[in-house]
Amino acid sequence: MRQAYFIGIDIGTQGARVVMLDETGRQWGAKEEAFLLNDGWREEQSPQLWWDCCCRLIPALMQEVKPYVDLGKIKAVAVTSTSGTIIPLGVDHNPLHPAIMYSDPRSLNEAAFCKEVAVQHVKEGYTAFNASSGLPKMKWFLNQYPDLTSKLFKFIHAADFITGRLCGEYGVTDFTNAMKSGYDLYQNKWPEYISEKIGVKKEWLQEVKPSGAPLRCIISELALQWGLPENVMVSTGMTDGCASQVASGAVSPGQWNTTIGTTLVIKGVTVQPINDPSGVIYNHRHPSGYWMPGGASNTGADWASKLFSGEDLQELSRQAAKRLPAESLAWPLLQQGERFPFNAPQAEGFWPQGDTVEKFIACMEGVAFIERYAFERISELSGEKITAVFTAGGGSNSDTWLRIRASVMNVPVSKMKNVSGAAGAAILAASRSFYSTLQEAAAMMVSPEMTVKPEHSLVLAYDQKYQLFMQELKSRKVYA
Repeated sequence: MRQAYFIGIDIGTQGARVVMLDETGRQWGAKEEAFLLNDGWREEQSPQLWWDCCCRLIPALMQEVKPYVDLGKIKAVAVTSTSGTIIPLGVDHNPLHPAIMYSDPRSLNEAAFCKEVAVQHVKEGYTAFNASSGLPKMKWFLNQYPDLTSKLFKFIHAADFITGRLCGEYGVTDFTNAMKSGYDLYQNKWPEYISEKIGVKKEWLQEVKPSGAPLRCIISELALQWGLPENVMVSTGMTDGCASQVASGAVSPGQWNTTIGTTLVIKGVTVQPINDPSGVIYNHRHPSGYWMPGGASNTGADWASKLFSGEDLQELSRQAAKRLPAESLAWPLLQQGERFPFNAPQAEGFWPQGDTVEKFIACMEGVAFIERYAFERISELSGEKITAVFTAGGGSNSDTWLRIRASVMNVPVSKMKNVSGAAGAAILAASRSFYSTLQEAAAMMVSPEMTVKPEHSLVLAYDQKYQLFMQELKSRKVYA
């Protein structure tokens, strides 16, 4: 008999998902729904649409699990959503304006202004504001709608809106959401320049707590309506990228997660923040006081469908397994410019022509080389050893690619079972309501589907080939 259950809610860009996990990490049910979006959804969306979706998904989830789950043992719920999405909330706790999405480019000028000011006033911390950051969107709203400032209660983040609807608390956010809104994670305060130079008043900014911190119990009317116990705790949330990291199990120092989807995203945990002079690595704050540095590359797995359109990728992977390593070098960067693990705006990818299997292997190796360099850079800057790499995303579905990556990096690579943002939110919900820490919750609730260890012969071959790859980048003036 299970002891406890937890609900995770993920409000994505185009839809929502809710899941229920027990204290061992077993998923008992999940529901999802795509949003009915109007034109311009990348710039603005209705937070009420998100909430209406949750009001359908959560009771549907309860009906699904009710025959075999004791609903009275549901302990907590947490929410994850996009980073940088901002909602100007009125004093009646209703939006004064649609959610200003992270993908809205209209705050480009405000972003340049915020970055210029921050660089002048911030000694250590986040200053890499761009159009996808929260603070420039606040400034944009103030510039566009000065007549609404008298009605403004708080600027809140996407996850905070659903959290507020669940428990009535809108005045609190978490470390991960607050970072790109300018919160000083080193001093644990909103810096003075935000109000004095940017013009965003202190009273418009939320109180900031660690992710997973208990807030309030769910509103009793909702509990009654959905069949939940009234003591279900609602906690502070987390950005979607960090929630996926939690779901991967990379929550203790030395543990890292690589998600290979359209892009390659690396996130991990260190004892000390990583000070990266190039600015390509940024640091989130871990709920237990550690740091969660990471970065996102333009290199990923999109090459597989675009360079090998119409091919049987599983068959290519099987053939590739017999021919490792490739004789050729490749860097399957499909767009111009790289942003992590180095900043190279003019960079262009390359790959061999001809033999399809050879090209397929070389492209897998090229991504692995970028991943290795990222981890070498992280280790160099942090002075801390990389002890484990957990992986997710479409790129983790190829056993051959896992073999290549483990041998290129010379560390075990573990493919994880359930790495959705919603699952990460459920683990976050458990971290302070049932377990003592996020590390304890992840240790009990996350498990690998398979672990691939480095192969000695390939380690030696790939070490030599990696050096050739880096020399090739230098010769192309991509990397100095």
